[in-house]
Amino acid sequence: MMFSAKAEYACLASLELAARYGDPKPVRLTDIADKHDIPPRFLVQILLQLKGAGLIASTRGASGGYQLARPPDRISLGDILSVIERADPNPASQKAEPTPLATALHDVWDTVASTRQKLLNDTTLAQIVSIGQGLQYVI
Repeated sequence: MMFSAKAEYACLASLELAARYGDPKPVRLTDIADKHDIPPRFLVQILLQLKGAGLIASTRGASGGYQLARPPDRISLGDILSVIERADPNPASQKAEPTPLATALHDVWDTVASTRQKLLNDTTLAQIVSIGQGLQYVI
């Protein structure tokens, strides 16, 4: 299952903030955008959504920027994606009576979706940062 570019950028930006968690200096938007090749105008919109959800905080001014609003071990990928990729409240209309095969297939899709959501909810930014930092030294 693929994720949108917006979801990818939101996760990368959040991971960058997680990697710098504890640094008293906020991370500038341009630093995140340049490092991860994210269009700055798009990144602003993403960061505003994450800020509105209470996942990140911002500081205004010349020395301003962004920081995580809580520790990286308390923010999951599921938290980020639930903000960025809100489900369509009106799924495509279905037949009044699905066939037995359609019902069986939908049961499989439901299992896949719940397994995916559990994995995303159980995976924290801290875990991914730890893995990513280990990969920096692999030659």
